[in-house]
Amino acid sequence: MTERPPHLTLAIHPHRHGFGWVAFTGPFAVFDWGSVKARRNKNALCLGKIEALIDRFTPEALVLEAYEGPGAKRADRLTRLCRAIAALAADRGAEVAIYTRADVAACFLDVGARTRDEVALAVVRHVDAFRHRLPKRRKPWQAEDERMALFSAAALVLTHYRLGATTLFDGLKDEAGP
Repeated sequence: MTERPPHLTLAIHPHRHGFGWVAFTGPFAVFDWGSVKARRNKNALCLGKIEALIDRFTPEALVLEAYEGPGAKRADRLTRLCRAIAALAADRGAEVAIYTRADVAACFLDVGARTRDEVALAVVRHVDAFRHRLPKRRKPWQAEDERMALFSAAALVLTHYRLGATTLFDGLKDEAGP
């Protein structure tokens, strides 16, 4: 078993058939990743797998896409799953960070990424190990490829590092005074 590095951030992106996940040790260091498919009892199976990931990695932070509130487009089942994931992570001592799609879009706008496909390409430029998993751009009549969950999770972690660093530097600036 691989020893867990300090300062690990885990992002999970649930979708209709399971979830994708990534673990980073820093903004430029992907540690591990994967995806899980669930055919029956989806929430129970996914939550069990996520619990195993949290136990395995003991992340400092767990990152999710906003699943409630304005702009959140999640099926009721996925909303319930995300609530359970957030509660589980908090119970295990992880900081839970939740970012909206608008937060992610704003972070990737600087590199010219506006769509989910463009964000996925930007992630590949950042994490070349994901290149072989990048699906072809979908046609309007096709459902989103399940592999996109990996890229959505990675985009969430990168957003977390970017916005978290901004908060950290703002805090340092406030402590330094005028």
